Amino acid sequence: MIYVLNMNKSRFTLHYVFLFCALFLSEALLAQLGFCNGNSGDPIFTENFGTGTSYGPPLPTGTTNYDFVGFNGPQDGEYTVGPNTFGNGWNLPSDHTPNDINGKALIVNASFTAGEFYNRTINGLCGSTTYEFSSWLINILPSSGCGGSGIPINVSFEIWDSTNSSKLAIGTTGNIFGSNSPTWQKFGLVFQTLVGQNTIILKMINNGQGGCGNDLAIDDIEFKSCGDIVTMSDSTNNTSVNICSSQLPYETILTATPDFSVFTSHFYQWQESTDGINWVDIPGETNQTISISTNASRSYRSKIAEFAINLDNPQCVIYSNVYIAVINQLPITPTTECWEVATINGTTCSWEITGTQPTEPSGLNCWETATFNNTNCSWQISGTQPVQPTIECWESITFDTTTCSWEITGTQPTEPTLECWETATFNTTTCLWEVIGTKPTQPTTALECWETQIFNNTTCTWEVTGTQPVQPTIDCWETTTFNNTTCIWEITGTQPTQPTVECWENTSFNNATCAWEVTGAQPIQPTIECWETISFNNTTCIWEKTGIPPTEPIELECWEITIYNDSICVWEITGAQEPIPTDIECWEIATFNGINCTWEVTGELPIVEIISSEENSIVVTTSTIGDYLYSLDGITFQSDPVFYNIDGGLYTIYVKARNCIEVVSIEYLHFYIPQFFTPNNDGFNDTFELKGIENYGTYEVYIYNRFGKILKSAINTPFSWDGMYNGIALPSSDYWYIIIIEDQRLQGHFTLKR
Repeated sequence: MIYVLNMNKSRFTLHYVFLFCALFLSEALLAQLGFCNGNSGDPIFTENFGTGTSYGPPLPTGTTNYDFVGFNGPQDGEYTVGPNTFGNGWNLPSDHTPNDINGKALIVNASFTAGEFYNRTINGLCGSTTYEFSSWLINILPSSGCGGSGIPINVSFEIWDSTNSSKLAIGTTGNIFGSNSPTWQKFGLVFQTLVGQNTIILKMINNGQGGCGNDLAIDDIEFKSCGDIVTMSDSTNNTSVNICSSQLPYETILTATPDFSVFTSHFYQWQESTDGINWVDIPGETNQTISISTNASRSYRSKIAEFAINLDNPQCVIYSNVYIAVINQLPITPTTECWEVATINGTTCSWEITGTQPTEPSGLNCWETATFNNTNCSWQISGTQPVQPTIECWESITFDTTTCSWEITGTQPTEPTLECWETATFNTTTCLWEVIGTKPTQPTTALECWETQIFNNTTCTWEVTGTQPVQPTIDCWETTTFNNTTCIWEITGTQPTQPTVECWENTSFNNATCAWEVTGAQPIQPTIECWETISFNNTTCIWEKTGIPPTEPIELECWEITIYNDSICVWEITGAQEPIPTDIECWEIATFNGINCTWEVTGELPIVEIISSEENSIVVTTSTIGDYLYSLDGITFQSDPVFYNIDGGLYTIYVKARNCIEVVSIEYLHFYIPQFFTPNNDGFNDTFELKGIENYGTYEVYIYNRFGKILKSAINTPFSWDGMYNGIALPSSDYWYIIIIEDQRLQGHFTLKR
């Protein structure tokens, strides 16, 4: 997982860089980064900062002096543990831990000043033993960040003894600038523990200045022992072997050869593994060489310590490279054909089959088949040509050697198309069709104008067809006559004239009486409201109403309803509001809800959740909701939960509901550090005072100038500074403070204005 820092701070002035450089110059000369050049042991400590989709948990107490803020993006001096960088413009491609899923990041918004940001105690080490510390680091600010001039990251790694008084090693990364395609870089530090020392302290120091940039991520912190370069090989100088089970047992002598670059003496314990992961000691094998004999695949290595007492402690040993003996199992003897021979290939650990089947005979007729006889290992031929079939007069026959069959070709002559009076007979002698027959004679009978004479090939007779045209349907005023010349019916006659009618009348022709009939009645006059008048429109043939009804009231109270009075032609309003409730507590408030038309009672006795100091103001926050009053003396109350311009000191905070006697009181120590003071003797902010600090058990105050010189200090006594040093008024500038209150360290700066 990931450790992410943001040094993207507020202003960091140039004169403070001078102070920082002076404090670290001597240590920078000791910086040396590097990795173990020899063999290593298994990791004795790893930190990958976890996985998951939730935020947290916070780092263990003492690991960092920053505040944990959970989900929200951290501000100056705060951090969170989560899966992303909150869209701060950082570029973190992923964490470094291999095969990590839902990797989290330790995301830190660093304080204004440079300094230590990570402190971790590592236990279980061995005395007088060489170890390698390593960690992966990345600059997550894109090169385009901060307008293309972002501050680079620069980190020092320090190894201290358990008393935090002796520095064992230090290394500095130097400046690492931002990139639009950042990559992880690994940094290491090799150190040696002292005699009898089994605990060290790892510190990480931010060397970068405040301002825009200096954003980084750290992942995969690891400690492991470091020793000689140990070369392990067999009697043929190989580091592995791959043999066939036909050559078992496999025997050889393994030798572990150190280069004495780290260890002055060597103690050995040989190990073996069946899976290359889980290792067990081989009893009695504690020499530099080992003779092995195995019938199965095995891995071998030597565990090596500089002192015999450390050989059984995994925190203090290194391991040689692994020698792998792979035993390939020979497959079972394969089944072979009569012409094949199977032999073992020791190199590939497989059976090789040689031999060729006798060649199948060629030149066979299509009806012949060759079959291989595995008993005498030879080919046998069998088969008979098909018998020639009988054919018709129009057919011919040939033998097809491709399909191995007789093929008949030829088609019987097509039977001719016949009239109904004709018949056809095939003559197999001449191989032809013969046709005979005579068509019937057409009759001479006289026909009507609508009749025709047609020969029916189906019945083979002449047929008379046709029907006189159907007499048409006529209206009552019409007559019909059939015309034999035109062969059609002729119609004569005229319909009676349609009469004129009113708009509400309809006319229809009665074919029974052969006359027009008039029906219909004028529309009935409709019922009207009291505000309406009525008139008949002969154009639209309807009664038309005019008039506007009285408007129904719309701006009503929720308890009011409207009723229309037809007798006087007006809207009437009725209803009354529900009375205000009287059975409520003193801290409760009744409010009428005009939406659901009920009185709603809200309010609770006050519960103070938190009291905080914001600059010189005291802010009271309650976890309950109500009409509350606040006081610092229990006499004068105000509705605002913020008390402004309050001097530091010990106060009692009083909170009560507006209409209640009950009062909640909490004692609170109000302490804040002024951001500026103006020593001009005008009676306002003439001194830099830390009022209320005397209420703490123990405290220390130190005031510095930009060169790191202490100008004023106090321990467990009231503190006030007038801006003077040795009787000289100091100029307008920024000054720095370190305040230690009951082991809590506060650092920052303030302004002296003249």
